[in-house]
Formats: sequence, structure tokens, C-alpha cells
Amino acid sequence: MVALVDRLQIVVPCFNEEEALPETARQLCGVIESCIARGSIANSSSVLFVDDGSSDKTWRLIEALHASQPQRYDGIRLSGNFGHQAALWAGLSASTAEMVVTIDADLQDDPNAIETMVARYHDGADIVYGVRSERQSDTWFKRNSAGLYYKLLGLLGAEILPQHADFRLMSRRAIAALLQYSETNLFLRALVHRLGFETAQVAYRRTPRVAGATKYPLGKMLHFAIDGITSWSVAPLRAIGIIGLAVSLLAFLLGLWTLWAKLFTDQSIPGWASIMLPLMLFQGLQFIFLGVIGEYVGKIFLETKRRPRFIVRETASDGIAARPDRREREGGAR
Repeated sequence: MVALVDRLQIVVPCFNEEEALPETARQLCGVIESCIARGSIANSSSVLFVDDGSSDKTWRLIEALHASQPQRYDGIRLSGNFGHQAALWAGLSASTAEMVVTIDADLQDDPNAIETMVARYHDGADIVYGVRSERQSDTWFKRNSAGLYYKLLGLLGAEILPQHADFRLMSRRAIAALLQYSETNLFLRALVHRLGFETAQVAYRRTPRVAGATKYPLGKMLHFAIDGITSWSVAPLRAIGIIGLAVSLLAFLLGLWTLWAKLFTDQSIPGWASIMLPLMLFQGLQFIFLGVIGEYVGKIFLETKRRPRFIVRETASDGIAARPDRREREGGAR
């Protein structure tokens, strides 16, 4: 009797990746064929590309890949650019495989580590994290800013795995648990870490992009960093209260000192600096605090709208229906 093996699907979010996609497809297909030869995954294992509203030939390439090898390549085309995290969510929602690996199309995360991830899955792990052992291919700024960001998130109470991005393997039951979360502001690194289950780690070296330019310039990196903090931790709001209390106490003590200097010494010289400098300081603090509070109010605003995380425009697959986000279906049923 032939033992049944689980099916693997590799989910790849794509945004304007026409230059990288042919090589990405070739390498990922090679990994799947190697795993099939070892008997660790089913013959029906495949790659699922999620086109996140690309404006180049990315979708045409995905269609061509599916036409050439329909068993090996599938595709989902979103109706617009919903963002990297939403594209990952769309792929996880559409996949029905027993184990799913998520990896970026630039292949800076080593696809050869997938074989070791599958082995850890067979050892009993529901979530296998890809962890960067070194990232010399990144710029000095990106390496150091990433390290600082991981430390900051830890201080603010967001439980994430340092040097892990979105390269991971998840079992079917881990994905089912993840899809129960309903927030609009997705930060998958923290959500997946929160699931629990049995976990394992696979170390790999981060390499340069196979082709094309980065889709995460400084502006997007900062936006993602702010989203990660404000969607997962209320520590900045608590810090505002503590800083406000400290500033108020300092102002009270300064007032007592000013009164003492006025009554008992001749050192008190009224002037522009004694009025304007504290005023500017406190006004600056107010604007900073209002900005932080505004970030959270904006998150509440988006969550209460219950907008779909993504909308599927079309698919290149024999087994994936062009279905909307689960929350959109539930909203239409009410």
C-alpha cells in the first residue's frame, strides 16, 4: 500500500516582478520536483502566484506559466494593489494544500531552505520559520534599521521572531487558525507568532534579488514599520500618558522654582526665552502626541468600515475560484 504524502503549495506575492518571475518560477519548480523525488510531498504540489495589481507583464507571465504546466503553476490576480500582507492573505485564503510556504518573488530568501522546512513539518512542526543567519546582501542602513526595529517591537510588547520576515511554512490547521483573525490592519509576523502550535526554525543566508528593483523603498519600509507597531501594541499610548505626567510634574516644579526666585532672589529676569521656549516645547509635544493618537484613531476608522482585504479579479487555475475575501461574503449575506 502506497503511503499518502501531503501536498505543498508555495504562495508568492508579486508586484511588478516581470523581470524576476521566470527565474523565480524555475527555481521554485526545481525545489518542488526535488521534494517530490524524495517522497516528502505529493505530486500535485504547486506554486501559487498572487499578482498584487501589477502594471507590467507579471500577470501575462503567470498565465503563460499556468498554460505551460497547469499542474505546477496557479495564479490569482487581485483587482488592485492591496499591499504585500493582503496579497499573502489572499494566497493563504485560496490555498487548500496541507502545507503552505510563503516566499517573496525576489528570492532573497533562499528557496533551497524549503526542503528543510518540509522535513521539520514531517517532524511535527505546524509552523516553520525561515530565519536569516546573515544579511550581507542588504545595505548597512537596512541591516541596522531592521535590528533596531525588532528590538523596538520587543520593547513595545509585540512578540515576533527577530530576523524573520514572511518566509515560513504553515500547516493546514495553523492556517485555519490564522484565518480566524478579522482585522484589516494585517501584521502577519506577529499574528503567526501568536498562534502557538509546534514551531521550528530553519536558518538561511539572505542573497541579492534575482532581478528587478526592490518594491520596498524607504517610504514603504517606514509605513510598514509604523503599521506593525500601531496594529499590534498600545504601548505608545501608555508612553504618552507617562510622558505627559512627567512633563506636567516638571512644569509644576519649574513653577515653584520661578516663584521662589521671584520672592527670595534678584535672579528672576522676565524675558522672551522664559516664555517662548517652554511654549514651543509643550506645543511640540502636543503635536507629537496627537500624531500618535491619530495613528490609532485611523486604525479604528479602517477596522469599523470592515472593508475587504482584497478583491480577486481573475485566476489562472483549474482549482481556485475567483472568490472574495471571507468578510465581504459575510457582509453580503447579512
